[in-house]
Amino acid sequence: MAWVVLILSGVLEAVWASALSASDGFRRWRPTVLFFATMLISLFGLAWAMNDLPTGTAYAVWVGVGATLTVVWALVTRQEKASLARIGLLVLLVASIAGLKVVS
Repeated sequence: MAWVVLILSGVLEAVWASALSASDGFRRWRPTVLFFATMLISLFGLAWAMNDLPTGTAYAVWVGVGATLTVVWALVTRQEKASLARIGLLVLLVASIAGLKVVS
């Protein structure tokens, strides 16, 4: 169950990172509210997962999931340009996250 909560918390990390960008320096209220709500839930989930998982592994997976999904969202919304190198590095990041699960 800790892994499920950790992955969902990583997904929420991507949401709050994207909402932070969309908040325009906290000048737009909807993205700002979304940022604070998802940040709190995401951090709570990370803390909960750390009760059963090693801190380094949990944090690396949380950051990795959030970073990967944030970049994917930026690519989908065309805020960033896709390149073969960028896609390859994202695949490597996801493989590293899966590797941490395998060895834990």
